[in-house]
Amino acid sequence: MLKKHNKAMLLTVAACLSISSLVACASKNTTTGGSASPASTAAATTIAAGPKAELRSLQIWQQEDYNTYPVAKFLEEKTGYKVKYDMLPQDKPQDKLNILIASGESYDVITTIGGTDFKALYADYAKKGALVDLGPLIDKFGPNIKSSVDPEALEAAKVDGKLYAIPTKSIPTTSSSLYIRQDWLDKVGMKAPTTLDELVAVLKAFKEKDPGGNGDKNIPLTVRGDAPFIDNIVGAFGMPNFWNNVNGKLTPRILDPAYKDYVNFAQDLFKQGLIDKEFAANKDATAKEKFTSGRAGIIMMNWSDVPVIIDALVKNVPTAKANYLPALKGKDGKVGLSANQGFDRISFIPKASKHPEDAIKWMNAKLEKDTFKGMAIGEENKHFTFKDGTYTPIQPIFTDERNRANNFLMGTDDINYPIYWQARVRKDLRLFEAWKFMNVTEANVRVLDPLGFAPYLPDFSKNFQQLNVLVGDYTTKLIFGAEAISGLEAFQQKFKTSGGDASVKEVNDWYATAKK
Repeated sequence: MLKKHNKAMLLTVAACLSISSLVACASKNTTTGGSASPASTAAATTIAAGPKAELRSLQIWQQEDYNTYPVAKFLEEKTGYKVKYDMLPQDKPQDKLNILIASGESYDVITTIGGTDFKALYADYAKKGALVDLGPLIDKFGPNIKSSVDPEALEAAKVDGKLYAIPTKSIPTTSSSLYIRQDWLDKVGMKAPTTLDELVAVLKAFKEKDPGGNGDKNIPLTVRGDAPFIDNIVGAFGMPNFWNNVNGKLTPRILDPAYKDYVNFAQDLFKQGLIDKEFAANKDATAKEKFTSGRAGIIMMNWSDVPVIIDALVKNVPTAKANYLPALKGKDGKVGLSANQGFDRISFIPKASKHPEDAIKWMNAKLEKDTFKGMAIGEENKHFTFKDGTYTPIQPIFTDERNRANNFLMGTDDINYPIYWQARVRKDLRLFEAWKFMNVTEANVRVLDPLGFAPYLPDFSKNFQQLNVLVGDYTTKLIFGAEAISGLEAFQQKFKTSGGDASVKEVNDWYATAKK
């Protein structure tokens, strides 16, 4: 539990809720937070002469208590640092983080997810002077950080040329695609489609030939209402990501010339009854229930859901079989599966930290080769086996003691971690086969998010979420006919004036330098 503040502290928090007050508030409530050079603080100088300090770390929410999770004990033994872990709440973590930073709560390390919202918060804290500049500390105490973390990731984490956080890279993966009932394909005598035209033919067969035994209640394709850009299909129009390279410039889908063609295609599927007529109202669980109950022939789905979905499907339809579709080709040969890249986590040291030197030493110690490997996947022949270059988990101890290990990462051994990480998807052969198909078999058609390692971009960060929702809602309405495509130009103008123009300029100003 986070420590309770007394009445005076609560009054200070109220005064500090404006982010512009971050530095002043942090200085008033700590003895070291106001120092421009963490290495020169009284706390840091006394630590060097005595035993290692006990650190406080604030982490993202997880179900288990960090303090009793086996990885915490392992790290204490290997690094020599005792750490008290707290968690951000599952609901509205940004709000809680703002309060803690503003109040000068003396955490030594704070780790958040690396999404756009949190990257924007981190950059704002850095610009307001609420975070420690890690450059000098890493130069002095972070050789493992320098040698392990991808320089491109470190560069992308900088704000105004200074490094205020240790990034934990995402493993580049294609996560979602179209998952199809193989037994339905067999019943209609067809092979897995590889083009858009073949997909339409399969969907029509699913509707007309009743392979599911549901009569006119068969649903050829079901998707979520908040996912109108259907993975794999949208790649066949050259738009696998929200931003795509169009004639050398990064262009959001709504301004892409191919957007209208995609909408017309998806709208035609809907009119023919080939897309779930209720898709606009579908939640994720709703779409999955339609597939696992045996009513839907294809679903857009994340590979991590495969074991749960297959178990539920076979329970209802014992003879059912399913596979991912290969990447579909459009009429002009375009093809693409979206793949993420960027930050999974970011870890920073607030100015209110009492032990900034020790915080860096601790993060550096976690990146010692053997320590990092033990943290990530455990001990050989206890948690995993290693044969022919392959790490295979030993169950159930791997899941019991390392399933949440990724939440303890603060930077990774970026050469070896993508190999270690595969042990996590080998926990279930079905999981591994799904991941392998999309990320090994289909590796040549993966298209990485071009903004994954972009630095903090103020206009893009401020507008991204709002614009993403705006475009998604509009696209859903177009597909099921609540909006007419004739209004596209008017909507594009609304997009531009709502922050789209500023974002496009900012993104491409950066992209022009990144390509050099």
